Amino acid sequence: MCGARNSEPEYMKGLLRAVDNRAVDVTVKVCPQDPVSVVRHAAGERDRAGDHYARAWCVLDVDDFAHLDEALRLARDEDIEIALSNPCFELWLLLHFGDRRAPVDGFQQAKRLLLPHQPAYRKATGGLDFTPYRETWPGAVNRAQALAKPGEEHKRNPSTGMWRLLRQIVPAHRQT
Repeated sequence: MCGARNSEPEYMKGLLRAVDNRAVDVTVKVCPQDPVSVVRHAAGERDRAGDHYARAWCVLDVDDFAHLDEALRLARDEDIEIALSNPCFELWLLLHFGDRRAPVDGFQQAKRLLLPHQPAYRKATGGLDFTPYRETWPGAVNRAQALAKPGEEHKRNPSTGMWRLLRQIVPAHRQT
């Protein structure tokens, strides 16, 4: 369940096409709301689907959401995994192109840092081109792992838990 309408689901769909792992069946859904609503929506979707889903994940940003701690508690209670990016998903995209250890002051700064690598990037209008990320995601996974312990991404800027989600989707022989 992606907490944004464009970039996150487009990235996920591009990744799924690129890695073509037939051993996993991933359904990308969108709930462009606050993190608590996204987690509730994911729990409801999972519960309505019965045994169809082995795991439920939410792709979320820290951004300026007031009730992030509540969303994280709810996710733990509902047994939903969180791929949290701090401060925003664009940090995950940036990590495809190099290391980033200095704090990122929100979406606008992340976007400025990302534009040299993907000049046509527009979060609101969609159209994320996955091509620049097709071969660079293994490096992003390694760089993201070094930023924060799993589950502590909300405490550290910059950090992202997207690498944990990719480890679930990408076939073992394609992981480096």
